Amino acid sequence: MSTTLTAAQFDLSQQDVEKVFSSISIPTCPAVVSEVMAEMEKEDPDIRRVAESIAADPGMVAVTLKLANSPLFRAGGQTSSIQHALERLGTRNINCVVIASALRSAMEGVASKYLAHFWSRASSLAMAAGLIARRQFGVAPDAAYTYALFHNAGQPLMMQRYPEYEKVLAQCRRDKLMVHQVEGQYFPCTHPVIGALLVRNWGLPSLVGQAIRFHHEPDLYDLPDKTLPGGAVSLIAVTHIAEYLSLEMDQEPDLEVGDAHFTRALAYFGIDSDELDALREIILTARGS
Repeated sequence: MSTTLTAAQFDLSQQDVEKVFSSISIPTCPAVVSEVMAEMEKEDPDIRRVAESIAADPGMVAVTLKLANSPLFRAGGQTSSIQHALERLGTRNINCVVIASALRSAMEGVASKYLAHFWSRASSLAMAAGLIARRQFGVAPDAAYTYALFHNAGQPLMMQRYPEYEKVLAQCRRDKLMVHQVEGQYFPCTHPVIGALLVRNWGLPSLVGQAIRFHHEPDLYDLPDKTLPGGAVSLIAVTHIAEYLSLEMDQEPDLEVGDAHFTRALAYFGIDSDELDALREIILTARGS
């Protein structure tokens, strides 16, 4: 049976549109995330207190150890100690841990097979973006990691709300269509808008929200700084490169970045073919470790 969808199936009146907007469930920021972020903003944060908060959540423990033992942060051998893991990550990166874990927990009610694939890709992409950011492109690795992790978070939230969303994704894969463009044909909002609202709701830096909101705009690399600050463009560019290369390595169709944005991202950082090969090697090495 064909899964091709027509826009008429999702033709909504203004009243329907308002109803859909009001029914999109934007998860609230979990208390533990707020607590940890507040502690980390202090001049002298209490790492032991943070460790206690994280230790009470098995999912957060798993994410903490996985990230601390990853190529992005690993120094020396593997660690199984939360305290040691947090010391290794450093204060700037602890927020990445609680955000990553809480974001996973917020995606309840989504098909487990899809969610497993989504998080596998998101985690791998976040790691790649962080590693690329370490190459002195003026982007903080922790910011690149957080942005890459969040930038498509609106997609599982759309799947929560719209039973038809999985068919839309299937159509994109089959016909090699860009996901955000097809979303705009069938639904009253797209994943960049939802993702930006999620970031604002969770109190994350506005720069991350701006980057999420604009990351599919055709002219984003030409927008004036007052519309899209350079810091946001840098986050987008790092992730465009990381995502394009990751999809290439996984031999998956590119439904997110596109050749034009990839080329502009390389030009934005002045990356030549030799540097691009070096970035590929860094990501491949990290994946194999």
